[in-house]
Amino acid sequence: MEGWDPTTKSTLTQIPLLSVKAGPRDGGAWTQRLKEEYKALIAYTSMNKSNDNDWFRISAANPEGTRWTGKCWYVHNLLKYEFDLQFDIPVTYPATAPELELPQLDGKTQKMYRGGKICLTVHFKPLWAKNCPRFGIAHALCLGLAPWLAAEIPILVDSGMIKHKDDAASSNES
Repeated sequence: MEGWDPTTKSTLTQIPLLSVKAGPRDGGAWTQRLKEEYKALIAYTSMNKSNDNDWFRISAANPEGTRWTGKCWYVHNLLKYEFDLQFDIPVTYPATAPELELPQLDGKTQKMYRGGKICLTVHFKPLWAKNCPRFGIAHALCLGLAPWLAAEIPILVDSGMIKHKDDAASSNES
């Protein structure tokens, strides 16, 4: 964690590291990994709520824990912008990080791949590889999605690429 700002360091120390190196094809070991994932997500969510910094909700969308869906949001100029969030756990997980998708933003920024997958290649993937298998879903949200939202959403709002839901509703009434 050398060179990281104090807030990021503090946040990361509160998210439990994972120990089970298992992916969706690993049967019982995957079940153990999922338990660790849930513990880390609960710790991260609890920490965010206690700091009044709640910014996402996700849950497994299938019993196997290989598909996840939810919502994430970002507040810019005192307005909350909310987006659908989804991702699949790759079969090579945890060696490969999940590709986080915000389908509503597909095509609105160059820092995104087809289907609304956010670009994490340059900054996050080397960090993930260095910390495999200790990082999990909570770490991907904390170190991947959160900084991406903080960097991209203000630019998308200021450029008019995305509008607040209240602005969109009032322009439809006109």
